[in-house]
Amino acid sequence: MTAAADNLAAPAPGALVLADGTVFEGETIGALAPEPAGTASGEVVFNTVMTGYQEVITDPSYAGQIIAFTYPHIGNYGTTAADAESRRPFCRGVVVRDLARRRSNWRSDSDLDAYLTRHGIAGIAGVDTRRLTRHVRDCGAMPGAFGPAPDDAALDRLAAEAQAEPGTAGVDLVSEVTTAEPYTVGDGPWRVVAYDLGIKRAITANLGRIATVEVVPAGTAADEVLAREPHGVFLSNGPGDPQMAGSVTTALGDLLGEVPIFGICLGQQVLGLALGGRSYKLPFGHHGGNVPVRDESTGRIEITSQNHNFAIESGSVPGVDETHVCLNDGALEGFACRDLPAFCVQYHPEASPGPHDSRYLFDRFADLMSSFWGSARRPNGAASRLGGRADG
Repeated sequence: MTAAADNLAAPAPGALVLADGTVFEGETIGALAPEPAGTASGEVVFNTVMTGYQEVITDPSYAGQIIAFTYPHIGNYGTTAADAESRRPFCRGVVVRDLARRRSNWRSDSDLDAYLTRHGIAGIAGVDTRRLTRHVRDCGAMPGAFGPAPDDAALDRLAAEAQAEPGTAGVDLVSEVTTAEPYTVGDGPWRVVAYDLGIKRAITANLGRIATVEVVPAGTAADEVLAREPHGVFLSNGPGDPQMAGSVTTALGDLLGEVPIFGICLGQQVLGLALGGRSYKLPFGHHGGNVPVRDESTGRIEITSQNHNFAIESGSVPGVDETHVCLNDGALEGFACRDLPAFCVQYHPEASPGPHDSRYLFDRFADLMSSFWGSARRPNGAASRLGGRADG
């Protein structure tokens, strides 16, 4: 790799303006550089990971959001196609303190600046991200806009754009990220239908260890799912307000009790709504790879990877045992139905990026399917296709 392989063009002055009028100065990068044009707007949140920035940027759960990284040095090991978690980034923009000017890693095939440019993602560097993070913590996640800011008139335009940005509440973002057509991954012995609410490749890889996974669009009806004769249904992570994922919530009404169900992140939220629970928006969400969660049944602490702005209100879901709690703010992080084969967690057990403390949950899903299909209630021909595995 030579210096010429990296994008070393001089950045142009820019600014990030929040909906409350707060201004953060910086320099345009990504799709706004080296020839600045246009602006980017979205809901500004901060992520606390120290590594894994490409996995974060390509997580579809960030649709509608601008990601501010709290770790000061971003881009030092470049990017590689192997680390992308989706077909393209769905975030609205990226904010960093110090963008590495040269990448250094044998796996790297591009620098971060060029990666953002290639995928049309705007960015701004040189921002005081410590100040920005403190502001979001104090005032909550809020819309913002950034772009070139050569004069006061440009700042006024950015402020107006930020104030016009709707944020993520009451907005259907799942339809922006879900697959258009079903597809199959993995070759495990179980058959699982996975609702793509914004699914990540690391999730399908982990599910693929235990199942042959048919990934279906978020709008797939319950009868279409059952026609595939699955042993289980998986509800993936995804962006935005669970109240706007109504088709999935409706489908769950017909799937609960028919097949084992495992949900994560947005999957927990739609499952909670389907069971009669209430959702709410967190002040600034959980975004990072170091969130401590306690398993209430064992007292064990897991360090988890999380990315969500909404949650299910503790105590609002009837007929469940609340299994996990966030030690940072007491938010509900998991529950299991008492009389139905369904459980969920609010975090990302596949990590990517993040610790692997919670990957055992995929095996727990396999155990639930084994227990459920050990009865006479199993899809036609399941035992012959699975060589007896379905009988536990």
